[in-house]
Amino acid sequence: MICDTHMHFYDSSYPADPRSVLRPPDATLADYRAVQEALDLERVVIVQPTTYGLDNRCQLDALAAIGDSARAVVVIDTNASSELIRSMTALGARGARFHMLPGGAVGWEQLDAVAAAIAPSGWHIQLQLDGHELAARLDQLLALPCPLVIDHVGRFMPPVTPDSTAFAALLRLVDAGAHVKLSAPYESATDATHRYDLVGECVDELVRRAPDRMLWATNWPHPGQADPPDLGTIAELRDRWLPTDGLRQQVLVDNPQKLYDF
Repeated sequence: MICDTHMHFYDSSYPADPRSVLRPPDATLADYRAVQEALDLERVVIVQPTTYGLDNRCQLDALAAIGDSARAVVVIDTNASSELIRSMTALGARGARFHMLPGGAVGWEQLDAVAAAIAPSGWHIQLQLDGHELAARLDQLLALPCPLVIDHVGRFMPPVTPDSTAFAALLRLVDAGAHVKLSAPYESATDATHRYDLVGECVDELVRRAPDRMLWATNWPHPGQADPPDLGTIAELRDRWLPTDGLRQQVLVDNPQKLYDF
């Protein structure tokens, strides 16, 4: 059962957070069903986008509509009670997202406290940032009391090579147990051909080093992208990054099943 571990729903009937900088057009469950069919996706992890700040209702309502083949990563801050975390766990939430780029609702100063609050429920921290910041944050991230998931191959802006000092910080986290999402290479590198060869070299090293902690995702509907890859190209990238049946089983099925408690 292939799992898409990172996508978003957008619905203009839900209020946008005034701090948000991305306001994509509506992307509904009906729209996503076509993506699932085209890519043979059976499970999904719905990720709270920055558009809605701390208001998780749009994603949680979609989660409820999909049922047990879905999980969610939400955005909470230090005001979130243990009761709220327990109730979200029952709904299918399994992680707290931190988006450390413009428009994010919760910053570095709350990361440690939120991680401590979610750890008893078995949640993880999902982190998106410019990967060039990882080296300066290593001590804090290595000390987290819960699992860590890094978005979008580290989202190094500009992209890096596998032997770079910047990428070494991501590898240090992976060696310590972090998961990495193999997704959205366009967040690091502009490529009109949609091959993303430089990002692909980093993917190859990550897959070689820790196939048991790699995840894969579509990042549908590609918010903020004027020229996202089409579904056929996404499938080609997936197969190029995971060239064997064994790797596809592990990364697309087994790893997310374990991390997201399917």
